[in-house]
Amino acid sequence: MRKEIIKLKPIDIDDKYFINFKPNCNFFFSTTDKQLLIEKIKQLNIEMQIINDADKICSHIFNLLGSGDIYLGEQLPWNTDFKTNFVWENKFYKDIKIIDLSNNADVKVPWELSRFQHLFTLGKAYWLTNDEKYAIEFKEEIEDWIEKNPVEMSVNWTCTMDVAIRAVNWIAAYFFFKDSPSIDKNFWTQFHKSLYLHGRFIIKNLENKGPHTGNHYLSNIVGLVWLGLYFGSFIVNDRNKSNNPKKWLDYGLSELEKEMFVQNNPDGTNYEASTSYHRLVTELFLKTTVLCTKNNIDFTKDYMARLEKMCEFIMNITKPNGLAPIIGDADDGRLLILSNYSTWIKNDFRHLLGIAGELFDRDDFRYYGKDYIEDTLWIYQSYKGNVEKPEQLTSIAYKDGGYYILRNDRVYCCIRCGELSFRGDGVHSHNDQLSFELNVDGEDFIIDPGLYVYTADYKMRNLFRSTEMHNTVQVEKLEQNDFDKFNLFYMKEQTFSRCKDFKDNLFIGYHNGYKRKCLTIHERRLEVKQDCIIIKDSLLCENNNPSSELNLIFDYGVNLLDCNGKIIAEKNGKSITIDLGHIEGYRITNVYISKRYGEKNSTRKVTVNFKKRSNDIKILLN
Repeated sequence: MRKEIIKLKPIDIDDKYFINFKPNCNFFFSTTDKQLLIEKIKQLNIEMQIINDADKICSHIFNLLGSGDIYLGEQLPWNTDFKTNFVWENKFYKDIKIIDLSNNADVKVPWELSRFQHLFTLGKAYWLTNDEKYAIEFKEEIEDWIEKNPVEMSVNWTCTMDVAIRAVNWIAAYFFFKDSPSIDKNFWTQFHKSLYLHGRFIIKNLENKGPHTGNHYLSNIVGLVWLGLYFGSFIVNDRNKSNNPKKWLDYGLSELEKEMFVQNNPDGTNYEASTSYHRLVTELFLKTTVLCTKNNIDFTKDYMARLEKMCEFIMNITKPNGLAPIIGDADDGRLLILSNYSTWIKNDFRHLLGIAGELFDRDDFRYYGKDYIEDTLWIYQSYKGNVEKPEQLTSIAYKDGGYYILRNDRVYCCIRCGELSFRGDGVHSHNDQLSFELNVDGEDFIIDPGLYVYTADYKMRNLFRSTEMHNTVQVEKLEQNDFDKFNLFYMKEQTFSRCKDFKDNLFIGYHNGYKRKCLTIHERRLEVKQDCIIIKDSLLCENNNPSSELNLIFDYGVNLLDCNGKIIAEKNGKSITIDLGHIEGYRITNVYISKRYGEKNSTRKVTVNFKKRSNDIKILLN
């Protein structure tokens, strides 16, 4: 068996192949751009932020997946969930149990640390200061990781997505540290050998075995493209020579072209039915596409048009406060973190728009990405400043993805009504059909609660994807789509939602989630007027009058004032009044929301009891 062979003879390649290796591909930047980039970074007045972030990394202080700033020790715990101190002992990767719902360990924690997404920040600080401590930290971390994680023999080889993202971040770091006098030739030999073994591993462990491919498989092929470009025509001429960079690149490019249309709908939305995963998938495609163009590799016009639509969706779903609604699952995954390493806002997707503005030469993208100039600088070394404000974003329907956005001068309202993720398997979906987010005068009032954790707490995972945690109607305490409490990534579609009508100020839609369970269809009519929003919920049923509840979850920081059938919601000097009309009763309770993985905040929920088949509420814009 393979694992017995590896125990006796660890996977390795002779050092001789890598002694004189140097990549000759084009990267986003080169050493000739160094001084220009330093000057522009200083003009942005972010030099000290970068250095402070890098110093925390050197001190092994990290904030990952909601941990808060925590000192991880003299040697980084590559194979440990440092939030619970659970350790995955080294053994053959296919024998490692990564999920155990009987404990609260989260395998995403060691995976996240081992993605090495902090290296880009170390590299920036190194260029800004010429302080060799950053190069030494880079070198020592890589050496320690390679020693503690033999190929195919640790938890950090159990997910090919993370292997690929790690390879991308190692490649990016090389272009910062390649000329460091503190790093000797032997280190680069071991570094390149490990990178090459990453490529060989990825192509043999592709995450494309199920009925649908997703962001995991996309990360795999992105990693192959980056490694294929990096190693170019270089081939290790051993018994595994057929597993080489040319094969990685050819396969990766072919699959990228194909997956663009498999995973992304004609309207530009991603079929995982999650806004956060849409952001990740867009980043994977966008940055890889730019890297390919810098190496004279082009994609088809249809591919580029679909990518542009993906970026348009990010622009159109962005709220007036610059944030995006977190609909469906969200684990804060990234490919390369180019700016604000320790402080990046998980529900702000605009860091991609400046890059997209340069790629597609669109001033509207540039305008909405103007707060993330640094990201654009590292990719293109320049940006077009003083872009005029484009026309105001207007109401728009994304029927393929199931997002309906109503806008006027004061209101942003995003309604969820569409197919569950992965064509109805619900892998990353929540029971959020006909739920909505409401932003008034630039303030978030009613929001989607997001996602807290996955396998670390299956009860909380199920709570956050449940019907009662979304701004919709729950009938007879039933779920819109049933799910098994122990099957955390499956929710077979029962809702089959449809939009009946959509105009600049009107949405009408329904879902079938309760049809077989209690012979009821939920229909919602939501109309945005100049001074109010009217929501009419109808239960279409025969010979019965089921009990139902409307849930409204408010953003953290919203204060609620109960005024006998009317609720005044206040936040940062802005307010709305919710007129509940003639209802049987309501209650205000505490619930949690989560704006970043692993972190939750207490907030308030209003639950309205409905006894009639048709119920109206009015939200007044104060």
